[in-house]
Amino acid sequence: MAFHVPEEYYYSKDHEWAQVDENIVTVGITEFAQEQLGEIVYVELPEEGQKVTQNQPFGVVESVKAASDLYAPVSGTVIEVNTSLTDDPAVLNDDTMNEGWMIRIEMDTEKELANLMRAPDYKKLIAEK
Repeated sequence: MAFHVPEEYYYSKDHEWAQVDENIVTVGITEFAQEQLGEIVYVELPEEGQKVTQNQPFGVVESVKAASDLYAPVSGTVIEVNTSLTDDPAVLNDDTMNEGWMIRIEMDTEKELANLMRAPDYKKLIAEK
């Protein structure tokens, strides 16, 4: 299966995507992650105003197969949470890259983006799986 991997996004080794707009980072899970998890049935997300740290868990996603931590691609403050996902986590089964965004973070430093992968490297990572 060919996964949608937007070129302009950043990616973590834990299969989160990060869309950067100046110092605001929108975060979600990749289509590959959703495919690996299977049908997602529950999402736990942080509160607005909560601090998150790069590579540390910020929430949980549960599927019929497994529960998996969600890891922050950058450090900063959560400024918006997609609360519709807690009401209807099934959105993640259909549209992880758009409607399925999870949180928006006001990033502490752009330097952390260097620790993330760009699309070509992420495509290589998932091709090996």
